[in-house]
Amino acid sequence: MITPNRAALCPQPPAMADAPPEILELNVGGVHYATTRDTLLREPDSLPAAALADPEHPRDARGRIFFDRDGVLFRYVLDYLRDGGLVLPECFREHKRLAREARHYRLPGLENAVKEADPRPPNRERGCITVGYRGSFAFGRDGLADVKFRKLSRILVCGKVTLCRDVFGETLNESRDPDHGLADRYTSRFFLKHSFIEQAFDMLQEQGFKLTASCGSGTAGGAAELKPGVDSEENRWNHYNEFVFVRE
Repeated sequence: MITPNRAALCPQPPAMADAPPEILELNVGGVHYATTRDTLLREPDSLPAAALADPEHPRDARGRIFFDRDGVLFRYVLDYLRDGGLVLPECFREHKRLAREARHYRLPGLENAVKEADPRPPNRERGCITVGYRGSFAFGRDGLADVKFRKLSRILVCGKVTLCRDVFGETLNESRDPDHGLADRYTSRFFLKHSFIEQAFDMLQEQGFKLTASCGSGTAGGAAELKPGVDSEENRWNHYNEFVFVRE
C-alpha cells in the first residue's frame, strides 16, 4: 500500500511569484509590510511607484521589494499612500525624521503634512532650564505616618534669560535680577510668582522641554528663634529639590 506524501496533502503558501498581482509584500529595513499595487501607485512620481515599475530595484531573498530605510516610520508613509492624509499619535516626537523619510520617498505632500503637524516652531531655541524649590512638610498627630501637605516657599528658576521669559512669561518674577540689556546672559536669581510646582512643569512640557535629571536633599533641625506663626515641628523638616529640563 502506497502511503500518500503528507507534504503533498498540506496546502502550501504561494510563493511571491504565484501571489495575486494586486497584493505586494515589502521589506523596509527588515520590517515586512503587505499592501496593494494601487496603493504604491497612488503617487506616480514617488519612489514606491518607481520601484514597482523597475525590475532592477533591490529585492530580498523572498522576492519582496526592499527599501533600506527606517522600517518603523514607513508605517506612516504607507498610511499616507493608503488614505491620502496623515494621522500621528499624540506622543509622536520624530517629526524631523519622518519628514526626511517623506523627502526620500519623493512625497512632498507627506513632507508638508509632517511639518504642519510638528507642534514645535522650526526656529525654536534650544536650551536648559533648572527649576528648584525649597519647602517643608507639615505633620499630623502620627508624625511621619500622617504628612498633611507639602509647603513650598518659593520656586527658583535658573537658565538663559530669554529662554526663561519665553517659557514662563508673566509668571516669572525678575525683581531680584533686573535686565541689564544683555540678550544672551544667564541668571540664577529668577523665581515664579506662584508656588505650584505642577504648573511650572506643565508650562515646560507645553514648550517642548523634557525632564532629564533631578536631585533632592532634606534636613531635620530647628532654629533657635522662629518667626511668629511658624510651626516648630514643620520648621524641623526642610527639603530642597531641583529639576533639570532640556529642549533640543
